[in-house]
Amino acid sequence: MDRVAIGIIGCGNISGAYLKAAQGFPVLDIRAVADAMPQAAEARAAEFGLKATGVDELLADPAIEIVLNLTVPKAHVEVGLRAVEAGKHVYSEKPLGIALADARRLVERAKQKGVRVGCAPDTFLGGSHQTARRLVDEGAIGQPVGGTATFMCPGHERWHPNPAFYYEEGGGPMLDMGPYYITDLVNLLGPVSRVAGLATTPRREREIASEPKRGERIPVHVPTHVTGLMEFANGAAVQIGMSFDVAGHKHVPLELYGTEGTLIVPDPNYFGGQIQEMKKGGEWTDVATHMPYADGNYRSIGLADMAHAIRGHRPHRANGDLALHVLEVMEAFGRSSEEGRHIAIESRPERPEALGRNLVDGRLG
Repeated sequence: MDRVAIGIIGCGNISGAYLKAAQGFPVLDIRAVADAMPQAAEARAAEFGLKATGVDELLADPAIEIVLNLTVPKAHVEVGLRAVEAGKHVYSEKPLGIALADARRLVERAKQKGVRVGCAPDTFLGGSHQTARRLVDEGAIGQPVGGTATFMCPGHERWHPNPAFYYEEGGGPMLDMGPYYITDLVNLLGPVSRVAGLATTPRREREIASEPKRGERIPVHVPTHVTGLMEFANGAAVQIGMSFDVAGHKHVPLELYGTEGTLIVPDPNYFGGQIQEMKKGGEWTDVATHMPYADGNYRSIGLADMAHAIRGHRPHRANGDLALHVLEVMEAFGRSSEEGRHIAIESRPERPEALGRNLVDGRLG
């Protein structure tokens, strides 16, 4: 296999998940890790038997083909542009950026330079979500009519050791968790055409309940309860609720309603989970997942697909146009709330191609 050389910038919490999962995809050749804090890079390098290097050195390395950008959200575009200017493809952790205009600049510059942009989440490539996609494509629920997408919790200050960034510009439940839900819905239904939303901030300050900063208070600069509607280009209307202000609820993460039935789709933050289906006039039944990548954490599959796509000269699935569309949708909820009107979504990315059933040894076709 003609492997693809990868350099990682950003060695925080999520990098461990990527590095572990990457071991299951032979096309990925992780060459080096870097971080603005050298000790973080050195720790990850020691853990996974890799080379730690400086950011400038990694970007200047002619062997590196893809930069995996795992920096904090507000640095995604800046680091992505540096990679693009160095002639590298770039794959970013979600979201693509914290402002649509900046993220659009990254995607446009990459196209000018002839390099690719990829972006998480890639959980929609998981076996359960691809099975749900197959059911929708085969007409199991008939014509899609609507649905719900729900993530609600009391806030990440309960468990995260340093949660302040969740409440700064670029944080909040929509930019943090919305990418999983909206990306999966685009996988299932196609692109969004317009949005209506309400965004509120019930509390202007939060108290940290986790160690080591228990008892410290942090200011809130972003909406923490966002709700609204998405109309899809195919006519389906989906309700969405993303919140850091809810003690508990009984909604499932994703439901799809069609003229012939209803589909319960598992949590889009994971690759697997139980699908349930109800035909019109019938009973709830469990749907078996026969697609691969449903039995673990494969948080490098989008990167691997991008690497295979580069070698195979085909489009990759978790691509920049898709991520830009999702960011446009997420930003539109805030605009709708502020302006008191529907917001038309301008972008219309291609629906990502479904994965085949015959994937072997991490080879994605």
